[in-house]
Amino acid sequence: MTGTPGVSGQDQPVADPRDYVEGGLILIGCSQSGRELAPECIELALANRHGLVTGATGTGKTVTLQVLAEGFSAAGVPVFAADIKGDLSGIAEKGSPLPKLVARAQEIGLTRYGNTSFPVAFWDVFGNDGHPVRATVQEMGPLLLSRLLELTEPQEGVLNIAFRWAADEREAGDDQMVIRDLKDLRSIIDEMGKRASSLRSKYGHIAPATVGVIQRRLLVLEEQGADRFFGEPALDIMDFLKTAPDGRGVVNILAADKLMNTPRLYATFLLWLLTELFERLPEVGDLEKPKLVFLFDEAHILFNDAPKSVLEQVERVTRLIRSKGVGVYYVTQSPNDVPDRVSAQLGNRIQHALRAFTPREQKAIRAAAQTFRPNPELDTERVIQELTVGEALVSLLHGKGEPSMVQRTLIRPPMSRVGPLTPEERKRIIEADADNRRKYAQTLDRESAFERLQSRNTTVGQLKERLSRFSNLIRGKG
Repeated sequence: MTGTPGVSGQDQPVADPRDYVEGGLILIGCSQSGRELAPECIELALANRHGLVTGATGTGKTVTLQVLAEGFSAAGVPVFAADIKGDLSGIAEKGSPLPKLVARAQEIGLTRYGNTSFPVAFWDVFGNDGHPVRATVQEMGPLLLSRLLELTEPQEGVLNIAFRWAADEREAGDDQMVIRDLKDLRSIIDEMGKRASSLRSKYGHIAPATVGVIQRRLLVLEEQGADRFFGEPALDIMDFLKTAPDGRGVVNILAADKLMNTPRLYATFLLWLLTELFERLPEVGDLEKPKLVFLFDEAHILFNDAPKSVLEQVERVTRLIRSKGVGVYYVTQSPNDVPDRVSAQLGNRIQHALRAFTPREQKAIRAAAQTFRPNPELDTERVIQELTVGEALVSLLHGKGEPSMVQRTLIRPPMSRVGPLTPEERKRIIEADADNRRKYAQTLDRESAFERLQSRNTTVGQLKERLSRFSNLIRGKG
């Protein structure tokens, strides 16, 4: 590291975000080394080794997320970020030279500090504050859906049978037995309940009580608005990997303020996104910079009461997705919110202040301090409690992947707006995003399992099904 990106002798502010990206480094902030300022930078080549941003409410995590998103965008790396409070949306508009931000820039020697906006695409599961995000039930799969429905192991077994039976029906020649939305799944479950005796020999016992529980859980899910998420056109995950005409990465912002009212849906949705990225992207090894950086806010929700199978999937995806060129940054209040097996994969760490009012909180601070590479000049445990808003303890990967010694760091001020967009500003940006609007605005309702089972349960439909199966049998013998 030969210098600090963004630090210059020029007096005239030039609002160029590339000032903070030089030599494969993204400036996060500056620490003090004696009387000299020392840059704290994420190395782009190691940004896919993931990261962890933690700190109590009100200590500056959201602004740090904004700084991370700005830096990666300026480096040409697309970003996906969940916007829990709506504040992150301000990255789409040019900021103002607020006195406290200008003072912070001067304090850490950013004499070229100025303001600008960044390219943004807005998304929303409910389709109100961004382009609709949809997935088919079949893409979600029984594992994640079971967690979303909070099913027991026997109930999960019946849900697995539903997916297996639909797949067998497709293999038998009924191509439309696809589970695209919740009404498809409800129809499948209902039909299985009616055919339980005939299906038992091949798939196992299907208890009527279990069918009833799953149907009730699906009804609750619909009432929470999840029926707007399941359907078509399904999201093409590659639409998150776009760059603007000027080469900056597009910052994909998920409006998550309403989604957080159903935290299990929020966590399941983001885990599905990660899994889709993992399954869709090819192996690329270590690149000069990531293909995408994924900022997972309120990450503790992902791990709360998660069954072993889900935790194993999170660990596996986190461990292996870096070879697909994706960096995942979990954001939460305490490092203890993330299981050790996942935390061990998170090399870049930014710790904002924690407060200790109880023995349990003091223990958490002690554990947080122990996750850093020690600095003989810092009492890490004490400093965690002394950090002011916008300060953080920072340890980042350098060289061959070794963590730097922890440093007390002033986070650089954002160049974009600190605070949310107005509804009018958001609407204008969504309408200007013609490609995504054209692709996702209109819901599709193609023939699928719901329509097929309705047809089958008519007299004509039953006759056609018998004839179809007889024809398949004849062809098979031929």
